[in-house]
Amino acid sequence: MAKSTKSHSHKDSKAVAPTEQAWAQEESTDGELAVDVYQTADEVIIKTMVAGVHPDDLDISITRDMVTIKGTREATHEVSDDSFFFKELYWGTFSRTILLPQEVEVEEAEASEKNGLLTIKLPKVDKGRQTKLKVKST
Repeated sequence: MAKSTKSHSHKDSKAVAPTEQAWAQEESTDGELAVDVYQTADEVIIKTMVAGVHPDDLDISITRDMVTIKGTREATHEVSDDSFFFKELYWGTFSRTILLPQEVEVEEAEASEKNGLLTIKLPKVDKGRQTKLKVKST
């Protein structure tokens, strides 16, 4: 009976509307980056491994409260698939969107890569900072 239930759910997955099915396939093709996100007194720091990806092939988008990292890790085809004993490394496109714990200064953000480790430093917005505004007379 468990076999027929499994078969039934497989049929249900084929019944998905074409646009929903295309979206689900697109979503499942991107790998998701593992990240560390932490803060210091002045910055929010994001670290992730991007080994095998040239820094120019990374697309990092930042808003005041969100960071998206996208890229592609190109596979090298040295042997045929049937020659592998294990094939665990991820090759292809990846992306990750991180909601930040507080607002950051977008223009002052910095990204660096060393030995495959991408580090993004995002200065926090100083909400206590004040500036005097001079009134012009016309």
